[in-house]
Amino acid sequence: MGVSAGGSYRRRIRRLRHSLRLGGPIAVLSAAVLFPAVLIASVAIVALALWETPKDLVLGILALSLAAAAVSGAIIVTVLLGRRARLARLQADLLGNVSHELKTPLAAIRMYAETLQSGVVANDPKLVRECVEATVRETEWLQSMIERLLTWRAAARDRAALEFETGPLAPVVNDVSRRFRRMFRPDEVEFLVSVDTCLPVAHDRTAVESVLLNLLINAYKYTGQTKRISLSARDQGDHVEVIVEDNGGGIPGSQLKRIFEPFYRVETSGRPAASGSGLGLAIVDVTVRAMGGTVGVVSEPGRGSTFTVSLPAAEPGTVADGEITAPGGRK
Repeated sequence: MGVSAGGSYRRRIRRLRHSLRLGGPIAVLSAAVLFPAVLIASVAIVALALWETPKDLVLGILALSLAAAAVSGAIIVTVLLGRRARLARLQADLLGNVSHELKTPLAAIRMYAETLQSGVVANDPKLVRECVEATVRETEWLQSMIERLLTWRAAARDRAALEFETGPLAPVVNDVSRRFRRMFRPDEVEFLVSVDTCLPVAHDRTAVESVLLNLLINAYKYTGQTKRISLSARDQGDHVEVIVEDNGGGIPGSQLKRIFEPFYRVETSGRPAASGSGLGLAIVDVTVRAMGGTVGVVSEPGRGSTFTVSLPAAEPGTVADGEITAPGGRK
């Protein structure tokens, strides 16, 4: 599911086009405002230096104030245009990446469906089963992508309402592991699961599933040909930890602080950013904190990454059923 060099090149071209599209107005604004402002400021300084009457002093101060206001306005507009350019680039990248991610599983589903429709494999139960299993895998991948976008849309609009229930996380973790296994061939990933938790946790089941699935998909994307991914859950005193570990290329220390930013994708030397919307880890961060937990990562280039989600155990007698909106909206 990696991104090709051609895709990376096209993404850079889109960014350049958006930059050039808004770079023109910024240059015109600078020439139209800053140059006259400098002239007015120069005249004002001369007037203040050579003033002879109070009128000269007042005019000099007014001219200098006008020049300062013009420069300040130009700076503000330039900043706003720059922000607009950044948002335009993010939008273009998001649309391009989402289109690519949706197109890939859809093309595979169509191919397997047409194979079944043609009747070529009708007399071979093994091939029929393989086509059906592959279709299920691609459907799971497609569903996870759509869920990710819907989750982010709700969070971005401060509608991240959670339906809390109190109970152990083991059933959720096991369900997620089974769903993740359906997304790849058995020989494609060495996937290890270890669940040893019984502490009750106030959690939203759908939200926890989204968090873990996003972490597992992220691990899948950033591992190489030999993929080893582990999912474990364990009790730690007053909280429960769920850990996703992979044998990928790791994350440079300079990028660790940014990986939970929306649309950010890790890039390392010699390897382009993985395909995707760049929303997975941002959704994880927002969702975990909405449930009162924390998410952390330990990573080193060449040694893989370990993501740890920590959720507080419920106090005895706690009633946590019902709809609770994430405190503070998104974050």
